[in-house]
Amino acid sequence: MALKINDNGIDREMTTDEEAAIRAWQKTSQAEAKAEADAQAAKQAARQAVLDKLGLTADEAAALLG
Repeated sequence: MALKINDNGIDREMTTDEEAAIRAWQKTSQAEAKAEADAQAAKQAARQAVLDKLGLTADEAAALLG
């Protein structure tokens, strides 16, 4: 299935090069999103480990620090 593109107000099918570029961009975008999600999960796990070590809940830590 050929992808469509709007080129100066005209809808047309993408060229092979345009389609390859969009597919590469999609892969890069998905990899970046996964890396960001993994980083957020690691950050949350580290935060929770500190709270567990201190014996505090998130609400208690917020009250103490905020």
